[in-house]
Amino acid sequence: MIKKIIKITLFLSLAGVFVWTIYFLYKKSETKPVVFTTKQATKGNIIKKTVATGSINPKQEINVKSQVSGILEEIFVEPGNKVKKGDLIARIRIIPNMAALNQAENRLTQAEISFNNAKLNFDRQKQLHKQGVIADADFQNAELTFKNAELEVNASKESLEIVKEGATKKSSGSANTLIRSTASGMVLAVPVKEGFSVIEANNFNEGTTIATIADMQQLEFVGKLDESEVGKIKEGMPIELTIGALETEKFNAVLKYISPKGVTENGAIQFEIKADVSLSEGKFIRAGYSANGDIILDRRDSILVLEESLLQFEKEKPYVEVETGNQIFEKRDIKTGLSDGINIEILSGITKDDKIKVPQIQLTTPEN
Repeated sequence: MIKKIIKITLFLSLAGVFVWTIYFLYKKSETKPVVFTTKQATKGNIIKKTVATGSINPKQEINVKSQVSGILEEIFVEPGNKVKKGDLIARIRIIPNMAALNQAENRLTQAEISFNNAKLNFDRQKQLHKQGVIADADFQNAELTFKNAELEVNASKESLEIVKEGATKKSSGSANTLIRSTASGMVLAVPVKEGFSVIEANNFNEGTTIATIADMQQLEFVGKLDESEVGKIKEGMPIELTIGALETEKFNAVLKYISPKGVTENGAIQFEIKADVSLSEGKFIRAGYSANGDIILDRRDSILVLEESLLQFEKEKPYVEVETGNQIFEKRDIKTGLSDGINIEILSGITKDDKIKVPQIQLTTPEN
């Protein structure tokens, strides 16, 4: 009796497992109904733009150079200081050139000898002129020679002073040893230190730069643009700048220059562009900040826009599927306008109240 009960129980268990397996396989093989989601068009803006990478720089940087050679004795500014034209930047101590010093001393010696000789002759001619022995013309010639000799002595002394000190005593207020700012602005760099040797600027040498000064309210964006994009832009276009160090702020600029010649960089042709940066009152941008410039090629404001991924095409003509009932859709042709690659302008065909079917992407596996 017990064996019979066990057999019946075992049979019923196997039958239950078989029935459950058949049911499971049936449910698994059933095709689930596809439920499409929908989206709607909205009012918005579309901006078509291209991006140039570059940096922010002053329009003009002035290098203040030394007019004499010597040792930098004292510096009165440091980077970040604001200066005005004529402000004192540094002072230089002259190290006389031995050849020039020797020449100046010899010139002074010769001038003094000529002066002493001219003075003796002048005094003698003066006495003779008083006695009426010589004519007025002879006395005037002696007087002229004496005055010229005196002028030569003074000039020789000044030349010697310039060689030794860099300036004469009577022009000490504008001495070449005092380096003054040649423009108003901010000191960007002081590439030398006290005690450095400096070289004068002349026709054969640029001279040592004492300081670099720029007006930090007059800035420009200098960037590079790929050859595939440069044909779409023109001077006068607005640019929106994003600075890496100031991510939360945007700055406006106007394109003013497009290079007529491209250069090869990393295998691509790049064209240089420049744009004037507009700074509002109180804003400050440091020179050399890296930035991206969004050049606005075209824009539409307050228009009907739709996600471009909702569009379908038939013979290159766009259409969408509009929901007319619960999961019931009808094909509707539309006319489109400007696109930014994500959203597209809708000119006609639908309204913002229409529910647009989101097409499902069908993945196909390649046949072996």
